[in-house]
Amino acid sequence: MTLAFDGAASTTALAGIAAIAVVTWLVSLVKRDASIVDSVWSVLIWTAGAVYFHAADDPGQRGWLMLALLSVWALRLCVYITARNWGEPEDRRYQKIRARNQPHFGLKSLFIVFLLQGVLAWIVAWPMMAVGAEPAELSALDWLGAALAVFGILFEAIADWQMARFKARRESEGQVMDRGLWRYSRHPNYFGETCAWWGLWLLALAAGGWWTIVSPLLMTVLLLKVSGVALLERDIGTRRPAYAQYVKQTNAFIPGPPRSA
Repeated sequence: MTLAFDGAASTTALAGIAAIAVVTWLVSLVKRDASIVDSVWSVLIWTAGAVYFHAADDPGQRGWLMLALLSVWALRLCVYITARNWGEPEDRRYQKIRARNQPHFGLKSLFIVFLLQGVLAWIVAWPMMAVGAEPAELSALDWLGAALAVFGILFEAIADWQMARFKARRESEGQVMDRGLWRYSRHPNYFGETCAWWGLWLLALAAGGWWTIVSPLLMTVLLLKVSGVALLERDIGTRRPAYAQYVKQTNAFIPGPPRSA
């Protein structure tokens, strides 16, 4: 049986996301820092998931499992990014967006930053429509999806923790992080994030939500080609000369053994 698109709950989710995006935009105008949107990215997705969960007549085992996984992912990412950016100036990525969209960037940012990310978050959250789907009992595919999601969340958390410890060292300025998980992938945090969303999609697939594959595909494209790997590679390469050697030795995304120089 194919999972139906829940138009009513989806509209409510989009409205909730838009409200949070607008409030965050207003705060960004006061702080003159559009990069605070990164702190609420996971909150936007969680909001949609919570709406779908609330709209379900009987969430069942799958619903509770999906909400738990989404909540752990969203809370950790929100806390991590907020702590990382606290007291720091606007992220370089958003400084460049600000410079390219003058004059009136403040108004433009509502649409090209905050509401745009809101729409993306709304789409990414589509697998959560499966929280109330039948059959409510968990299948082998559900457990496979849950295992992949847990692996991805832990992998991303460990990678972020390792990078935070590296940056806290004074001698890290201008150096390249090539230890721990970062020895096997230049972007292990993004790899973990991708695994988490493919895992959540498998849970939706078990409930007939094959069409929600748009969600992990979109997340994968965003992380590889838009706001993640591609963007950071260009930026880091210009600031850290040793990064070129790191690129020669280390896989960009999927972890693998380091290559000989």
